[in-house]
Amino acid sequence: MTSAKVTEAPEEGYERGLGSRQVQMIAIGGAIGVGLFMGAGANIAKAGPSIILMYALAGVVIFFIMRALGELLLYRPVSGSFAEYAREFLGPFFGFVTGWTYWLMWVVTGMAELTAAAIYIHFWFPEIPQWVSALVFLVVLFGVNLISVKIFGEVEFWFSMVKVTAIIGMIVIGLGVLTLGFSDAGDTAAVSNLWSHDGFFPNGIGSSLMTLQGVMFAYLAVELVGVTAGESENPEKTLPKAINTLPWRIIVFYVGALLVILSVVRWTEFSAGESPFVHAFGKIGIPLAAGIVNFVVLTAALSSCNSGMYSTGRMLRGLAANNEAPKAFARLNARKTPAVGITVSVALMGIGVILNYVVPEKAFTYVTSVATAAGIWTWMMILVSHIRYRRAVDAGRLRASSFPAPGGALFSWVALAFLIGVTVMIAADADARVCLYVAAGWAVALGIGWTVLKKGNPAIADRDEDRFEKVG
Repeated sequence: MTSAKVTEAPEEGYERGLGSRQVQMIAIGGAIGVGLFMGAGANIAKAGPSIILMYALAGVVIFFIMRALGELLLYRPVSGSFAEYAREFLGPFFGFVTGWTYWLMWVVTGMAELTAAAIYIHFWFPEIPQWVSALVFLVVLFGVNLISVKIFGEVEFWFSMVKVTAIIGMIVIGLGVLTLGFSDAGDTAAVSNLWSHDGFFPNGIGSSLMTLQGVMFAYLAVELVGVTAGESENPEKTLPKAINTLPWRIIVFYVGALLVILSVVRWTEFSAGESPFVHAFGKIGIPLAAGIVNFVVLTAALSSCNSGMYSTGRMLRGLAANNEAPKAFARLNARKTPAVGITVSVALMGIGVILNYVVPEKAFTYVTSVATAAGIWTWMMILVSHIRYRRAVDAGRLRASSFPAPGGALFSWVALAFLIGVTVMIAADADARVCLYVAAGWAVALGIGWTVLKKGNPAIADRDEDRFEKVG
């Protein structure tokens, strides 16, 4: 059987400029994005204080996913890891689908970040149309993104530093209000706000569970560290450290921050379309602080969008290296960035600008639900690949990883069942359900694309068969 060559290092030709310091801070910053700063407002309105439990529950599942990914990465660290592992353990078709779906996830996430950034601008300039702000940010970030990876890493390092410092500062100030009673919110701030207004589950457990699809969106991008660490100089040291600190990031930035905010301000005062952090500081009576927080969350959204542009360009280049995308995407410009892939991705992110013009009040919900569906597919492929890998290791067909996931494949099965449950909840949500229609159309498009690929190059479907048969 003739097999086409698989490119094991699609990162070849890139500038290797991401150091351990940058990878670690990108990992920390990846846990702080628009899903927390913006999406938490709508989730609080639906679930009340129980949203804290939902973020904690989802965080545990995310940790299982990241440990599964960590075991795979230390077994074979490669760029474009999700697609590569799906290709190895499930077959070439799944590698093709996963690569393109992860690309879609970042394109749609970029739309969500642009939407959130445009909403944040309303804090200072309410007269500016939402779509105008989104378009301006899209153009500016496109220009910024065509830089070297070293500059990108340094910019993201400081973006993440701003986000981390701001979250810690907000927690400290909130604790000060609770313990010392200063500010306008001091008289009503109390831990009892977590249960004294219609209980911890004010709208019922069912309503709380229905927020899980929005909560999961908040954790999109944590897996990006797997791509960056997989290309770092010392993944055996960098990756385990980045993943093992994930529980602390979740406890501090999600559970801790929301515990403080919902103690300072009663949950009934929050609503969709508004950052709960900005609202909380406005309630405390420190207008300057509220403006600073709004700047921070704006920075977080633009940072994530910038990372999305970076990721989409690299994913398209990886697909092109495996003959699963047009060869034009494999080319690098003079600054060693995949400019063609970035340009095409940014052009599609422009759909988010159109949504902000047509349905500004629902643009964020629509794009986050689609991004969540794409992210869930990616996470499922990580888990299934991990289960297949552990089966091969137990049978002695593959070497064991130096970073085994706790519980072996058991926790991967638990996380997989959880993700299936979230998918069912998405189907039950009228607003979020639109993503399943998009997913159906996307599946048809990928099926047609794969058929065309095999017809043009029949060997492409068999190129990994030898490795796949070893896994079994």
